[in-house]
Amino acid sequence: MEGISRDKFKKVQLDASESEQMARPRMGYWQDAWRRLKTNKIAMLSIVILLALVIMTIIGPNLNGYSYKEVDPSKVNMKPNSEHWFGTDELGRDVFSRVWQAGRVSIVIGIIGAIIDTVIGCIYGGIAAYFGGKVDNIMMRIVEILISIPYLMVVILISIVTETRSLGTLIVSLTLTGWCGMARLVRGQMLQIKQQEYIMAAEALGVRPWKIITKHLIPNVLGIVIVAITFDIPGYIFAETFLSYIGLGVQPPNTSWGALASAAQQNFIFYPHQLFFPSIMIALTMLSFTLLGDGLRDALDPRLRQ
Repeated sequence: MEGISRDKFKKVQLDASESEQMARPRMGYWQDAWRRLKTNKIAMLSIVILLALVIMTIIGPNLNGYSYKEVDPSKVNMKPNSEHWFGTDELGRDVFSRVWQAGRVSIVIGIIGAIIDTVIGCIYGGIAAYFGGKVDNIMMRIVEILISIPYLMVVILISIVTETRSLGTLIVSLTLTGWCGMARLVRGQMLQIKQQEYIMAAEALGVRPWKIITKHLIPNVLGIVIVAITFDIPGYIFAETFLSYIGLGVQPPNTSWGALASAAQQNFIFYPHQLFFPSIMIALTMLSFTLLGDGLRDALDPRLRQ
């Protein structure tokens, strides 16, 4: 080009040793999922809220020096103040301590219920999907029968048979049929991948069915299962809250958010703070798990990888 000096151009040397270098660092599936999750501000805020709630359920009952079981008739139905931060209830018990003690029960039921749900559902759904045919038909018919049974009826029957309404009884009652949805989800996903070449190769090499299910099928649906867990936990919390609200949940002196809401609704017009605090904890927990589930669904979807 006329008018442009050759001195303004520089010859670029190509280094053959750098031709094999990757433009971006190597990153595994879970590392990439965490990277994408961190960019989701709503999901990260949900994690922070859930961590704060869990920490408070651990240290909260002993934070202000009042036991959740301590009754003081001289301090009945007090409003929130510097001594009792959330006020007191109709028996003079500190609402702050009771809210966080109740949170222990509700969150434990949600987490343990989701774990039992996941373990049983993955194994059951994996076996049904892998063997197929008559085995699949029989196992799925059993699942459909169990799903059709209302969990409220199960809770009532187990309470009558065991003559107790303890935390363990409540968990057993909710998980007795609660795993069926996870089993159907896992079965559906595994039916899509069980015809893949690596599954056929494992079968040709004589790998036992149990190892194929646990080593190949279940790990490949783990992302979807993790998302399902984040939606199952608030489901169990809400179920426990409903049962406690109608009097079928944990019994005094133990308590839960549902039991607190049930006791407070009688005096809601005069002492709304007694219902407000357990209700806001239920709402925050369920909303945080739901938003976290949405974030995980986007982060674990390989089709959205950039």
